[in-house]
Amino acid sequence: MGMGDSVAMITDGRFSGATRGFCIGHITPEAQVGGPIALVRDGDLLEINLETREINLRISPEEWRNRGETLRLPPPPVDKGFLGLYCRHVGQADKGAVLQGGD
Repeated sequence: MGMGDSVAMITDGRFSGATRGFCIGHITPEAQVGGPIALVRDGDLLEINLETREINLRISPEEWRNRGETLRLPPPPVDKGFLGLYCRHVGQADKGAVLQGGD
């Protein structure tokens, strides 16, 4: 889209080698489970501090609360078989993304 030199890509998922420019991946906890990345909206200003390894969403405390109160999480994409088990019980990436229990 021609913005590789002017914006950073931040994702809670994986990204391929086709990316370029400033990229931050595997942000946790993920949006799927209601982590802070789920509250980010198009057009939001994010502050990235490489020295402290922090990313801050620059919205007011009131907006933060409002977004958290109105957040509706999507259902897991798969609910049967091993992938369903994985979706329901896998831990966050920062904890190793391992199964934490079973059905």
